[in-house]
Amino acid sequence: MSNKNLTANTHVLNEANDQLVSDFKTVISDAEALIKATANQGDSALNDLRTRAQTSLSVAKDNLADIQATVIERSRAVTKATDVYVHDNPWQAIGTAAGLGLLIGFIMGRR
Repeated sequence: MSNKNLTANTHVLNEANDQLVSDFKTVISDAEALIKATANQGDSALNDLRTRAQTSLSVAKDNLADIQATVIERSRAVTKATDVYVHDNPWQAIGTAAGLGLLIGFIMGRR
């Protein structure tokens, strides 16, 4: 796989992962708000359900933090690999950057 494809794929994956993490944080926040809003309502069955939901949310938060740390770690590894590649192949990197610049300029000029 070329450096250009690797960088593009990494960027797309990072955006998708960021969006996924953001969506999960929103869901967790909404669920916590719902649990707090119903704290004084219901019978023992609802209280048990609320307790289980709080436990599940806690586990989900921990898992989300672990996933986020893994994504950050992998992103750093890809960034490091890209940096090494660019240092080992500077002219190819310059050519790739120039080609992308021309392509972007061409696309922007047509609008």
